Amino acid sequence: MATYLTQEGYNKKMQELAELEAQRPAIKHAIAEARDKGDLSENAEYDAAKEAQGMLEMKIAKLKELVATARIIDESKLGTDTVQLLNKVTIKNVANGMTVTYSIVTESEANLRERKIASSTPIAQGLLGHKVGDVVEIKAPAGVMKFEIIKIEI
Repeated sequence: MATYLTQEGYNKKMQELAELEAQRPAIKHAIAEARDKGDLSENAEYDAAKEAQGMLEMKIAKLKELVATARIIDESKLGTDTVQLLNKVTIKNVANGMTVTYSIVTESEANLRERKIASSTPIAQGLLGHKVGDVVEIKAPAGVMKFEIIKIEI
């Protein structure tokens, strides 16, 4: 299954992969040091180092699979007529008048601290395909909320 990424997201994943691969020598060294301490059957350091190596290799394998199947989204074909993936959308809560701006991104690039929400979230699903001025109802755990779309940007 392909994963859709922006060029920026792809570059971040490649950087993360390089950083993880750079950790391999240190873990191999830790395993060798622990092995030199004698009996491996009761050596907690050895077990911990081997577990760390397993976790690292699992992360590397997952990232390699992700970047191998990644499809880069052509941002030049994006528009702002309706809300779509990679748009920055400013919405106003109809009930309290508060406004917030979110970027709608792929699952693997979502980061709430950066106000990047995954296209699969209820808010994004409720916004996708709508235009500026539309009022959308979004089902949230707290109940149905109404948002007006104020601005759509790239």
